[in-house]
Amino acid sequence: MNHYRSSDERTVSRRRLLSTVGVTGLAALAGCTSPTPQPDTGNDAATQSAGSNWQGSDATDVETDHPYTSPPEVFDLDETNGDVTLSTVAARHQLLGDETSGGPWELPEVWAWKTADGEPSVPGPILRVTEGTEMEITYDNTNHTRPHTFHVHALEKSWMDDGAPTTTGQQIAGGETGTYEITANVPGTHLYHCHFQTQNHLDMGMYGILRVDPVDYEPPDKEFFMTVKDWDSRLSASMAGGDVDFSHRDRNPDVFTVNGRAAPYSLHPEEGSPMIVEQGDRVRVHLANNGYESHSMHTHNHRFEVVEKDGSVVPEAARYKEDVVPLSPAERKTLEFTADADPGIYAMHCHKVNHVMNGERYPGGMLSGIVYEDALETEQFAGLMANAGYEE
Repeated sequence: MNHYRSSDERTVSRRRLLSTVGVTGLAALAGCTSPTPQPDTGNDAATQSAGSNWQGSDATDVETDHPYTSPPEVFDLDETNGDVTLSTVAARHQLLGDETSGGPWELPEVWAWKTADGEPSVPGPILRVTEGTEMEITYDNTNHTRPHTFHVHALEKSWMDDGAPTTTGQQIAGGETGTYEITANVPGTHLYHCHFQTQNHLDMGMYGILRVDPVDYEPPDKEFFMTVKDWDSRLSASMAGGDVDFSHRDRNPDVFTVNGRAAPYSLHPEEGSPMIVEQGDRVRVHLANNGYESHSMHTHNHRFEVVEKDGSVVPEAARYKEDVVPLSPAERKTLEFTADADPGIYAMHCHKVNHVMNGERYPGGMLSGIVYEDALETEQFAGLMANAGYEE
């Protein structure tokens, strides 16, 4: 088994790391087509059989010349009067970086969301807005050959703005542009994703978070966005032109990520999203499941309360301290806790422990960490950074 190692080879600069992390949330942490386009008929994949000898790491052997994704940005729609332009491009996505223990490991093709001036990312940009804002979401699909839509959970909207072609008959074809007019009328943390041939497009990385803050929102000391997802890397490899058979009916996840990265890359302070906290901080984590399987997220040495679920505030009388939270597909929960543990480094991970693996390697996969500032100059943290591939 491969374990994170302790190392005194170098000590990570506390000042540099904090300057990297910056303010709270994921924002501080961070036109191509497939060489062999495959039509999304909804039937082709079901006629194929899965390759019996496929290994997740084999996806790295499929090469593309797509640009790499970047960590998701936070896009503040309040600053643009509710307007945003989104598009989709084919990209490569690193699960483990070049210098990461066990790396490099990548998905050779994903379909990544981006804003007009932003970089493509998986998950897509975190769209943040205040309750009541009239949003105009322009989908510019001129850089991709496949039809797409924008569908967001929870928000009430007109029929043709639902982004579900099965019931609306509407999608935005490759080379075209369309607009969705949606009011931010339900406070909370919501998913958005493409709803065209969802079994392919969601599983190719077309998902993200839209956060609607209530008008009287009081930010905590530290705030983080965290999306978990399971992947079958055969789909990415097949879409990238690899000689790989894949069927969603025989989907067998071999990749498990937090904010699109597998551990230990998920702990990289620039490419991943460790939760850096100070003693006494009130911490809020917006947690979403964008995958196909249920997960059971566990925090070490910290007990939290679930304060929101799927756009509804949990009444205080119904809250209680816990350290494991189940998360079904598409479910969102907001957790709050006080950083009052012995200052150190503590894991947050899925307790389906085979989800905390990269192939046969443990630990890996769906694992993040709560890192106290007082622990940033310890030998243990330097070891974690060495494994994550972070160099001063």
